[in-house]
Amino acid sequence: QVQLAESGGGLVQAGGSLRLSCAASGRIFSINDMGWYCQAPGKQREWVARITRDGVTTYADSVKGRFTISRDNAKKSVYLQMDSLKPEDTAVYYCVARVNLYDYWGQGTQVTVSS
Repeated sequence: QVQLAESGGGLVQAGGSLRLSCAASGRIFSINDMGWYCQAPGKQREWVARITRDGVTTYADSVKGRFTISRDNAKKSVYLQMDSLKPEDTAVYYCVARVNLYDYWGQGTQVTVSS
């Protein structure tokens, strides 16, 4: 079985920063794309950022220039550096990874940005 474990969420003031981490564990033969989604209260889950195995990154327009996704293949981990946070970034953030050709999701970590 494969598991993804997120950490790093919390409460921060507008303009502040947070760094989310997500580590994969279990019976892993390969990890391809990794990424982050978020879900605000009453809204659908939205895509935030994606990084390929080779490090190519893409971002949602709403976070471009403020968030940075990175990964450490040796640690089977993906990270999301969140800068210049806004109250509208408040959501539960989920990491996702294509492991052994299947998509696995983390349990989510709460990010709350106060104004």
